[in-house]
Amino acid sequence: MSSNIKIVRKCEFCSNEFTAKTLQTRYCSHKCNSRHYKALKREEKIEVAIKKNTDPQVYDATINLKEFLSIDETAMLIGASRRTIQRLISDGKLKVAKLGSRCIIKRREIDLLLK
Repeated sequence: MSSNIKIVRKCEFCSNEFTAKTLQTRYCSHKCNSRHYKALKREEKIEVAIKKNTDPQVYDATINLKEFLSIDETAMLIGASRRTIQRLISDGKLKVAKLGSRCIIKRREIDLLLK
């Protein structure tokens, strides 16, 4: 069953007028539809990147009380990046204990490193 509906609409992307053949048509062409979708996805990625850069890592005060720390907790305590801590470990400047695949760093080792 076909219909002969013809509605004059305005494209949501390029703002050109076109004749829509269905009630759901929002764009004048597939090209405008694709470009609008791509623009929306680009804006979402930018928003995520901005949010990620503006939300600083929240310092947890309980880190000072722990005897053993993870790499992320050590990085937060020292104020360095995770990669810097991994570099200190690979250079042998910071000793770690392995628990399975996890690296555990003694608080005393961090204090010795900073002295």
